[in-house]
Amino acid sequence: MDKAFATSLAPSPIHTVNRKAAARAALVGFNGPAHALLTECFRQFGIEPVPVNSDPAVRLHKEKFEACVLSLAKAEESESVMEAARSSRSNSRCVIYGVGGSAQDAMRFSKYGINAMFHEPLERPAMLKLVRATRLLVLHEFRRYVRIPVMTEVSIIGDGKRAVATSVEMSSGGMSVKTAEDFSPGANVEISFALMTLPRVNVRGVVSWNKPKSLGVRFDPNDERRMKVKTWIDSYLEN
Repeated sequence: MDKAFATSLAPSPIHTVNRKAAARAALVGFNGPAHALLTECFRQFGIEPVPVNSDPAVRLHKEKFEACVLSLAKAEESESVMEAARSSRSNSRCVIYGVGGSAQDAMRFSKYGINAMFHEPLERPAMLKLVRATRLLVLHEFRRYVRIPVMTEVSIIGDGKRAVATSVEMSSGGMSVKTAEDFSPGANVEISFALMTLPRVNVRGVVSWNKPKSLGVRFDPNDERRMKVKTWIDSYLEN
């Protein structure tokens, strides 16, 4: 996978956002250079990092955060924190960043809706690119953010093949995915996936673009099942 998971998002200039009530990102269990890098990157975009080193699951269940950053290497601890966040009324839609691991590791936690990943070794340029790409969702500037970065397993059938992919971004009109399979632009496909509180959805689509190890699928506007995705996205942005 690419080091900056959300590279398909449109870039924008780096700047510090002045806000009366800054969005907060919980940095769970980080110290030393990793903590310093994460702190610098989030603060550059007007997001205040908050060290969370004791009782992280309790804090994520009770205390409001707009984002949460945790290590996927600490599987059991990370899962308990994500479970606490997603079951919390305040943090059920917070942006979750995983640190380290592969797409397969992230798929283990796909039911919690990991939004993006920092890949190790942590490198400042790639980290800034990822935070810049996802900051609007963290800052709740939804009118300018029409795509949701989220990682979940996707099944794709069509063009004479069947493939398992990993979602990158989701919108009410389609999605982008990572996959090693090569699908032809214009190919009709059937895709299947689940998203946190959204039960598994099957929807028809067409491959709108194809790049090495990634592709875009546009949902069939005549397939009413796509409305389930739109409803989920609307609910995600309203919370």
